[in-house]
Amino acid sequence: MANTPSGRDARGFEDQMAGPIHAQINGKSRAFASEPETSLLFALREGLGLTGTKYGCGEGQCGACTILLNGVPRRSCQLSVSDAAGKSIVTIEGFEHNGQLHPVQQAFLDQGAFQCAYCTSGMIVSSVALLQKNPNPSTTEIVQALQGNICRCGTHPRIVAAVEQAARAMHRSTPQGTGPKGSGQ
Repeated sequence: MANTPSGRDARGFEDQMAGPIHAQINGKSRAFASEPETSLLFALREGLGLTGTKYGCGEGQCGACTILLNGVPRRSCQLSVSDAAGKSIVTIEGFEHNGQLHPVQQAFLDQGAFQCAYCTSGMIVSSVALLQKNPNPSTTEIVQALQGNICRCGTHPRIVAAVEQAARAMHRSTPQGTGPKGSGQ
């Protein structure tokens, strides 16, 4: 019998970890076929084909890999698959509802709030999280909320304008259909 340094039987732990890890992803129950310590970013992109979440710096500093984990913006490059076990994950792909873009996505298009668009998915995810928490943010609050998301092309003024537009649109619309899949919004 294989024992761990603590004297516990390691086989029970291995058996427990041998099965797939499940999470609610964009409103659907999904299983990761990855090892528990695999990067969540890699598992989403390569394992599940959700390539909207981008690999930027790999250090959690640029925000390109931002997802919502139980409604909170998190850097998926800094999380493992085991960190997501049993939790709700929303990626950029989860914001569309019945063919309708989320108001933040539509505002980014309307404002031309991207140039190369590499940061866009992370910016949108962070913006949605902000508007769920604060439906009428000031310009300063928008800038503060997006501090962890880097746009190297310098489209920050258009990004802020897009978030302001989305806030107005969401205020005018009914709450139903404005939240991401699986977010309870």
